[in-house]
Amino acid sequence: MKKWLVAVSTAAVLAALCGNAWAAPLALAETRTKNRQTHKYTCATGKILQVTYWNTANGQSFALVPVKGQQLLFVNTLSASGAKYQAGSYTWWTKGPRADLYDAMDGENAPPMISDCITINR
Repeated sequence: MKKWLVAVSTAAVLAALCGNAWAAPLALAETRTKNRQTHKYTCATGKILQVTYWNTANGQSFALVPVKGQQLLFVNTLSASGAKYQAGSYTWWTKGPRADLYDAMDGENAPPMISDCITINR
C-alpha cells in the first residue's frame, strides 16, 4: 500500500511539472488590447494592491488583481454602478477611485475581504 501511494504521488508531481513546462503562453488573436493602465490602491488594512486593467477593441475589460499571493485575471461583468470584475468566487468592484474585494464563499451578506481601497496614482 505504501509503495502504491509513493508511485501515485510521484506520477502526479511529474505530470504537473511536465504540464507546466510544455504549456504554451495564452494568446487570443481575436482579443486586441486597446489600452492598459496600472493603478496602485491603498486599502483600509494598510495593504497596497497593484492592479492592471486592460480594455480591448471589442469592448471587453480585464483586471489583473493580486488575491492571496496569486495574480488572478478578472473579467468585467454587468454592474449597476462602477466597474465589476469576476474571477471564480472573487469580485473586484471599483467605483471611481475606490475599490473592494469580495469572496462569494464568505456568504451573500459578508463584508469585503479587502475594503476601502483608494487609488494612490491615476
